Amino acid sequence: MANENLGAARKAKFDEFYTQYKDIEKEMNAYLDYDKDVFRDKTILLPCDDPEWSNFTKYFAQNFERLGLKKLISTSYAPDSKPKELDLQLSLFETQNPKFDKMKARSSGKIYTLTRDTTGDKKTNVEDLEWEYLDGDGDFRSAEVTALRDEADVIITNPPFSLFREFLEWTTSTKKSFVIIGSTNAITYREVFPLFKENKMWFGNGFTAGNAYFASPSTREYAAGVADSNTGLIKFRNVVWLTNLDHGRRHDELTLMTEADNIKFSKHKTVKGIGYPTFDNYEAIEIPFTDAIPSDYSGVMGVPISFLSKYNPDQFEILGLAAGNIRGLAGIPSKINKDGPYVGGKLKYGRIFIKHKKAK
Repeated sequence: MANENLGAARKAKFDEFYTQYKDIEKEMNAYLDYDKDVFRDKTILLPCDDPEWSNFTKYFAQNFERLGLKKLISTSYAPDSKPKELDLQLSLFETQNPKFDKMKARSSGKIYTLTRDTTGDKKTNVEDLEWEYLDGDGDFRSAEVTALRDEADVIITNPPFSLFREFLEWTTSTKKSFVIIGSTNAITYREVFPLFKENKMWFGNGFTAGNAYFASPSTREYAAGVADSNTGLIKFRNVVWLTNLDHGRRHDELTLMTEADNIKFSKHKTVKGIGYPTFDNYEAIEIPFTDAIPSDYSGVMGVPISFLSKYNPDQFEILGLAAGNIRGLAGIPSKINKDGPYVGGKLKYGRIFIKHKKAK
């Protein structure tokens, strides 16, 4: 149900899912543990955000001094650019502020910036955020938000699910550092997988136990995967952090058994006592589970797409991807059937083809 909800939300262009503070903190800590100065003297842009609801701005504003930030920029969409069914009301924060403009309040996005202590309490934090109306509605594709992207060093956000492809291209075309949330299904997109293959993007540290919980102002049926009747949080299993910032988990070596030991001791009945079949239309062996990868096989192996959550670039080389809907793209020779790789004449699930960098 959770995965169906995400697909339905994307189709309906419903993008109001707010990330929990603790999940943002956990993810950023993974980069800080690997490099304590990863954000120091950096300008961070949080596009597609809404500081009055979102926790991204709150986290980085509250930790501005600890992280050593140079500047924090956050932009939000105009209320009128969001689904009318939400009927979003203007907050007291805005309507009681001297900057309130009744004409702009519905049609213009807002920009929040943080660079210094404005309250005189000798601290730079969320209380020092300054804001203005944007000229446009806050769309990341606009010239004014794109100019902010070009100013920034790091782009961090939960982008609109319905615009993920466009947002990723908008982000990666600049070679900026980024940490964004996306669907695992995006891995098979024509525009996305080459980034993994070329080591330009990888999974982040991840949500706890692979479960992502988001707050949402909607109770519409395509967002009905409510995990907790008290909090109203919506659970998704197929949502991940995607980044080009390094973290320690990315370099954890996957512990594996030899081919002989897998055949003798594997917990998987399709491997134990059987071994590994070969693909009919590509010279590689089929590996049905990531933990069944043989440590001593030096040839090409077709592994599940979920392998990417365990991928260590020091241990493996990614050769390409093949699946029914992508027809052997990204480096896999044309001998792969247009419908994907086969074993025993049967169509398999999408497979990533890899090799050990040094088989043991």
